[in-house]
Amino acid sequence: MANNLLKEWYELYVYNRDKSKAENLVKDGAFLCSSVSELVKKVDIVFTIIWDPKSVENMYFWNDWILENINSWKVVVDMTTTKPSLAFDIYNKAKEKGVFSLDAPVSGWDVWAINWSLSIMVWWDEEKFNELLDIFNILWKTVVYCWEASKGQHTKMANQVSIAWNTIALCESLVYAEKAWLDIENTIKVVSSWAWWSWGWTNLAPRINRWELDTCFFIKHFVKDMRIILEECQNMNISLPWLSLVHQFYTSLIAKWDEWLWTQALIKFLRGINNMK
Repeated sequence: MANNLLKEWYELYVYNRDKSKAENLVKDGAFLCSSVSELVKKVDIVFTIIWDPKSVENMYFWNDWILENINSWKVVVDMTTTKPSLAFDIYNKAKEKGVFSLDAPVSGWDVWAINWSLSIMVWWDEEKFNELLDIFNILWKTVVYCWEASKGQHTKMANQVSIAWNTIALCESLVYAEKAWLDIENTIKVVSSWAWWSWGWTNLAPRINRWELDTCFFIKHFVKDMRIILEECQNMNISLPWLSLVHQFYTSLIAKWDEWLWTQALIKFLRGINNMK
C-alpha cells in the first residue's frame, strides 16, 4: 500500500518499530521517521496498520501518542483488525481534538495490496471521505460503507466468522475426498463449480493439494481476530459454537506446529486427528 502511494508521487513519511522493514520504502523515496510523534507532525493523513488491539492502543494513546501529538483538522485511518470498542474510543478522542478518525479494516492478501485490489470496511463521513477518495482509490478497490464509528470493525468481524467456517468446511471436504481415494485435482474442479463457497475451492483447495501451506493469512493473526470476535460475543450475549470450535482447532495447531503457518494449514490438524499421514 505504501509503495502504491509512492508510485503516485505522494510524499510519504513512514515509521516502523522495526526500522529494517521500512528500508525498501526509504530506497524508493519515503522519509523514515524516528518516532510516531515526529511522523504525525509532518503529515496530513496518518494511516496505521499494526498487529493487535494492544499495539493499536499503545500507538494512539500511550507510546508516542498519535492523538496527543496530532494537530486538529488532520485525519487518522486505522486499518488494523482490532476491537470495535477501541475504534470507538479512538474516534471519540480524535473528535475532541478536532481530528477526523476512520476505522477501516482491510480484507485481502499481500498480492491484492500490490495490485491495488484490497477491500475495506469503513465508517465514513461522506464529505470527509470524498475529500480523501483519490488516495483511497490507490489503496482499495472495493469499499463497504458503514454508518458509524466502530461499525467497520464489526463488519470485518462478520467477514472473519464466515472465513473461519468456510476454511474448516473446505479442509474437511478435502480430508473426506482423500480418505475416499478420490482424484483430488478432479474433485477440486468438480466441486469448485458447485460449492456454495466456491472461492475457497477455486483459490485455496489447489494450494492445499500442492501442500502450499505458507501462502494466504497467518494463523497467528487469524486466532487474534477470532479471539476479538469471541470477546464481542460475550459483550453481546450471543454464542457462535462453530467459531469457538474452529478457534480451538487453530489454537491446537499453533501448540503442535507453528503460528506462522497460514490458515489452510488447518488441514494438518484434521489429517492428524484422522490418523492420516
